Amino acid sequence: MSALEDLKQHLKQGEVYRRADLEAWSSAVDRHLKQLVEDGSLVKLSGGLYLCPKKTSFGVAPADDETLVRAFLKDHRFMLTSPNLYNSLGLGTTQLYNETVVYNHKRHGVFKLGGRKFRFAMKPYFPSKPTEEFLLVDAVNNLAQLAEDSELVLKQVSKKAAQMNQEKVVNAVLEYGGVKAKKLFAKLLPDAKLNYA
Repeated sequence: MSALEDLKQHLKQGEVYRRADLEAWSSAVDRHLKQLVEDGSLVKLSGGLYLCPKKTSFGVAPADDETLVRAFLKDHRFMLTSPNLYNSLGLGTTQLYNETVVYNHKRHGVFKLGGRKFRFAMKPYFPSKPTEEFLLVDAVNNLAQLAEDSELVLKQVSKKAAQMNQEKVVNAVLEYGGVKAKKLFAKLLPDAKLNYA
């Protein structure tokens, strides 16, 4: 078996690889990468990221967002979210945003991966999955970036917060809220006796 064929044995369909990942199986990684891209075994997604394509009856399936982001960050500690998720809270937000936000500990900025745009935002704390309480706090944190009328959204936030489990909302505010969000929720939840001086 040739060195190239040996390398191909390690590739899994649907996986995203960095150049460094392939060094363990190749002594001529740059030459092999070029050959793998030429013969379609790998598809170059962006600088240093390659997809081992998964072929379906509809053609080649794109890389799964989580797989793509995990390879890009070289880290599993991140959360994928979108301003579109605020619409599920009934806050009067109806705009559709064409962006995926990646809360993480390593990168900041907008990056194009596999033909899709991701906005990476460094945050010290975030849940593993976006909960309703997190999204409520996050909507207030990002109020300035939303296309909707801020005052109307805040009125709906107030109503929604009153209907939710107060303890969970307070915990989400303490863990994920920015300074403005903490001050706002202190007014919205006076019974919680939150003091954000």
